[in-house]
Amino acid sequence: MSELREFRLPDVGEGLTEADIVSWHVKPGDTVTDGQIIVEIETAKAVVELPTPFTGTVARLLVEEGQTVDVGTPIISVDTSGGPAPAATPEQAPAAERPQRQAVLVGYGVKEASTTRRPRKQPPASEPPASEPKARAAAWTDERRSEAEERGGKAAAQSAPEARERVRAKPPVRKLAKDLGVSLEALAGSGPAGSITRDDVQRAATGTTRRYDGMAERIPVKGVRKHMAAAMVASAFTAPHVTEFLQIDVTETMDAVRRVRELPEFAGVRVSPLLFVARALLTAVARHPLINSSWAQDDQEIVVHQQVNLGIAVASERGLIVPNVKDAGSLSLPALAAGLHDLTETARAGKATPADLSGGTITITNVGVFGVDAGTPILTPGEAAILAFGQVKDAPWVIDGQIAVRKVCTLSLSFDHRIIDGELGSAALRDVGSMLTDPVRLLAWS
Repeated sequence: MSELREFRLPDVGEGLTEADIVSWHVKPGDTVTDGQIIVEIETAKAVVELPTPFTGTVARLLVEEGQTVDVGTPIISVDTSGGPAPAATPEQAPAAERPQRQAVLVGYGVKEASTTRRPRKQPPASEPPASEPKARAAAWTDERRSEAEERGGKAAAQSAPEARERVRAKPPVRKLAKDLGVSLEALAGSGPAGSITRDDVQRAATGTTRRYDGMAERIPVKGVRKHMAAAMVASAFTAPHVTEFLQIDVTETMDAVRRVRELPEFAGVRVSPLLFVARALLTAVARHPLINSSWAQDDQEIVVHQQVNLGIAVASERGLIVPNVKDAGSLSLPALAAGLHDLTETARAGKATPADLSGGTITITNVGVFGVDAGTPILTPGEAAILAFGQVKDAPWVIDGQIAVRKVCTLSLSFDHRIIDGELGSAALRDVGSMLTDPVRLLAWS
């Protein structure tokens, strides 16, 4: 006798209320074991792999790839009769006995009452009379659910072969779609005879699938990009931003970068000027702790953080994200280099976790990699300062009254003027510049 269990979309942390189904790793008929990764989802913060809490056979995928679903929504049904059934959890208990809270993914911690279910978007076609007994109402609900699932299963079975036949894509494009977690069946190809191109796949991966309305192009905003847009608007119109600029000679730092790359302690780790910028900012925080703080609006307090979680702005496939190196101020230079390297590589691959993206206290954005000299960066929400590091280039520089060609770059420091006044912001920026001009000063102050 089959024993079907539903796995509901869990809250993966940070009070998120919905997620997009990116790609399924299983299909109906597959055998799964407790803890096996079965699906990738994209939340407003990151792409997360979800394991199943069941051992058994996949009976049905209840949600299609590309669909946005609320936390607590059943996404897969597993027949556990063929293997040892796990102990019942509150999520699998009968509805009448289940406590009113959201499921939580193991490893991200429980946040009681951290999320709220959104109102039902569409009322059901019909409801049982309010006067009917609860038992009859429950039976009515089960009957309607079974009918809906049966209709959905038949429709999926009929449409899947047709969808596979319609898909036209070359093998490299299919591989790219698989690597990026994009369902080809959900795309409208822009290539010859409706074939799907690399651009189609990449736009889908970044949430920018095109839709044309007359002469205009409409790009849907969701997932990480949607969160980024909301966060930037909130930051720009909440914290009074001030940006200061400082042009510096980094010739000595560039020489130090080359020498450090040759040291055995840094073997296998990418050493770049960003490492020295990060160390200089961490040292500036130690000298000026108030720049590593937050404004607590509800309590009308300034919260000065004792630990520096250093954020690095990363342009990923799915938009701009800011993962952070935890307690970066306590790390040695080799450990900091390894932390920066691992974090940025993970973020660019779209594998940053909600934990990686939460809890930052101050940020660096490296606009120089895009060939840009300077900018006015917007604060990461909840932080008081962000440092932009511009491109390093050859430029004329006056030394002891003589013009010489030196390695020059521009630093831009944006800060929350409620917390950091012009004097403090200038002092912190000047200190960072002094340490990058003379790495010996960086050693002396660290």
